[in-house]
Amino acid sequence: MSLNNQRPTIAVTGSAGKTTTKSMIASVLRQRWTIFESRNVKNLIMSTKKNAMRLRDIHKAVVVEFGILNYGYITKHCSFIKPNIGVITNIGTAHIGTFGGDVTKLAAAKSELIQHMEQSGIFLFNADDENSKHLLIDSFPGTVIKVGINNKANYQAAKVEYTNKGMSFEVRLRGRNVPFFIPTFGVHNVYNALFAIAIGDLLGFSSREISKGLRLYKKPIMRLVTTKLKNNITVIDDSYSANVNAMKAAIDVLTNIGKDGPKIAILGNMKGLGVITKEAHMEIGKYAAMKKVDVLYTIGKDARMISQAALEHGMPPENVIHFEHKKYLFQALETLSQGTTILVKGSRKTRMENVVNYLVANYGE
Repeated sequence: MSLNNQRPTIAVTGSAGKTTTKSMIASVLRQRWTIFESRNVKNLIMSTKKNAMRLRDIHKAVVVEFGILNYGYITKHCSFIKPNIGVITNIGTAHIGTFGGDVTKLAAAKSELIQHMEQSGIFLFNADDENSKHLLIDSFPGTVIKVGINNKANYQAAKVEYTNKGMSFEVRLRGRNVPFFIPTFGVHNVYNALFAIAIGDLLGFSSREISKGLRLYKKPIMRLVTTKLKNNITVIDDSYSANVNAMKAAIDVLTNIGKDGPKIAILGNMKGLGVITKEAHMEIGKYAAMKKVDVLYTIGKDARMISQAALEHGMPPENVIHFEHKKYLFQALETLSQGTTILVKGSRKTRMENVVNYLVANYGE
């Protein structure tokens, strides 16, 4: 593996986890170098063009996030900043409506990263992500690196566990099992961390530097940020965006950390799903029922289908309520039991952070 003495230029794309993965990689590399990191969620083409003009000789590495809305977007990103290390976190349902609900077409659009990055560089992907098999990897002549937990990978996490403040796990590096901790919840975030571990290791960083970088990474706002309120109430703010994979991952976090009392999921619409809108929302309702969420509140026209599916899959009717307006939802949240854990999640347009703000205002210390 060689970058031919080029400055490491890392681009991250994917359906979910882009910003968190970018932040984790940047935090690791910052343990040794002055780096350029793109600003959170500034991931459209004009942002990349501006970022290219901000690069300076002082930057020993570049870490950027590439967003996608349609074919050709990644190609344009690469024309402004050409990566020699490329990461595709996963292929899920974000923006899939643009591609007629066809995951192979979405994967082809994401694969522009593989085709337009430095062909002698390093490409990393998630070996456990079922849809990543559609990525156009076979023609890439550079180094291909897999990360994973379940399937065989170059960088594989083991002993993955929830702790009081985040996730602990082990990765075998240079012949020994190295313990890691990330200060955020969810198995999906372990995958994000694996990309940072792999890149740090490939660039010669010590396990101590990588570990410190992960412990100190700056968590993006409104992405699984947990806040403790009075009466031992916990709010999980994951209100920045929503797609099927991310909804399921957030529900997993709710059911894993909500041990002391009722587990409430407050879910809004998922946007950008096109022809799979109904199927996707119904899938989340079924998942919430299967994961034994205690109470499900939904808000938004499409989110009504989440409630409908939850009822069809056995959630008690008294514990599933769809609200037409947030003011009625707020009334339902006026008296919460001791030890309640609440997940708040929906697409950007549903402004679910208003629900988080209400809870903090009502139950803040």
